[in-house]
Amino acid sequence: MELGKVGNKVCVTGGTGFLGSWLIMNLLQRGYYVNTTIRSPPGRKRDVTFLTNLPGASERLQIFIADLDNPQSFAAAIEGCIGVFHVANTMDFEEKEPEDIKIKRAVSGTLGVLQVCVDSKTVKRVIRTSSDSAMAFNDMTGLEVIDESSWSDVEFIRKNCPVLAAYSICKTLAEKTAFEFAEKHDIEVVSVIPPWVHGPFVTPHCPGSVRDLMGYFFGERDLMIEHYPTIPVVHVDDVANAHIFLFEYPNARGRYICSNVAITINQLTRLLSARYPEYQIPIIELSKEVCDSKYPEYSSKKLLETGFKYEHGLEVMYDGAIECCKIRGLF
Repeated sequence: MELGKVGNKVCVTGGTGFLGSWLIMNLLQRGYYVNTTIRSPPGRKRDVTFLTNLPGASERLQIFIADLDNPQSFAAAIEGCIGVFHVANTMDFEEKEPEDIKIKRAVSGTLGVLQVCVDSKTVKRVIRTSSDSAMAFNDMTGLEVIDESSWSDVEFIRKNCPVLAAYSICKTLAEKTAFEFAEKHDIEVVSVIPPWVHGPFVTPHCPGSVRDLMGYFFGERDLMIEHYPTIPVVHVDDVANAHIFLFEYPNARGRYICSNVAITINQLTRLLSARYPEYQIPIIELSKEVCDSKYPEYSSKKLLETGFKYEHGLEVMYDGAIECCKIRGLF
């Protein structure tokens, strides 16, 4: 079966999220039939008009309620699909559950969805959305470049990255679990590893990663971003297109870093201050601690060697995000 054939049906989990909704839009534009899953908040109906109003949605988009705490709830959405884009995440930074509960949910949710894919008898490939937090937290002394062979170390995360510990550990163990499962079952699993995802959005709210990178426009400072020697960023459209490209690419295997821009906070704030003077962006100087630290660059060599091409630079990311914020009256 030709995976990229117009009219094929695929499933996108986590359809109301930043990347999930953008991915749905791109798949519909390419002629796919799309099933997507959303979580239904207890006691109220979720507004999904931003999805149902997408071009092609009335004819080729179906929305299903599913929850990763009950992986079998994904069966109806995955039935008859040749591919699954597993974008849904089991947790966010606000959840207060103990770390071991979060990890168990992330791993069991991943295994459950993959088992549903196997049981469907129709799914040929699963494209997972991972995170640079699954590869970047380990002792990288002397490294100048990080590639797909790098995995985050759980004990290193707990010791050195307490703020991001639960999220990073969940992402790391869930991805490893997915590949272990794929080796034991007749199913292809491919991971896309993005850093900060930025750019325009179709969601009614400003996505978290966009808000992080837009803090200066809201008169806020993000000390976590300022702590990075270089900030790795990628346009949401490039990430979505990488997912689709790797789904259609016959020889896609394993992990693929999807990171297009690396910039220091000083370079970023200078660029923003010059490009958007009306927002009075402060110029942030690197602290001595950050200046003295070295951080390897993310290598997209494996992805680029497939023939994939990035289309959007940093200026386009900010132009798109600003326009969306203005439309929604956020500033």
